[in-house]
Amino acid sequence: MKFDSSVNYVDLEKYKGDWYVVAARPTIFESEVHNGIENYSIKEDQIVITFTYRKGDFQGPKKEVKQKGSVYNHDTNAHWKVSPFWPLSFDFLVLALADDYSWTAVGVPSGKYLWVMSREYDISREKVDLMLDKIKASGYPIHDIQYIPHKY
Repeated sequence: MKFDSSVNYVDLEKYKGDWYVVAARPTIFESEVHNGIENYSIKEDQIVITFTYRKGDFQGPKKEVKQKGSVYNHDTNAHWKVSPFWPLSFDFLVLALADDYSWTAVGVPSGKYLWVMSREYDISREKVDLMLDKIKASGYPIHDIQYIPHKY
């Protein structure tokens, strides 16, 4: 099943900054993530994405993954092309976004990957589950979700 629905509009200026990854169905490169943070910044026409985390546990080695993105759908700013390295690029969809930009969910059209993020790192499991319910109601699959631990 291909999923192509996204939010109606993303204000990129409001979207910029740090997002704590609180739940995910991650890629194989994101195993054993602790304190996962995605940072979005805008440079010219590019979205610069920096993912930092501790691998294995809270004292594990700090890892950083940089990606470059661009807005694919300029009417909504909610469909991006993201590249971990040239020449690969993938479709990313902003699936859900709180009106106050306090949480968001990003996924891919296949439904294979999902990242649920919050502006707060110490968000309750119940609140994350409410976010997941909203994502599920949109039709996007939420099976095999991993909760990402945070401690600062």
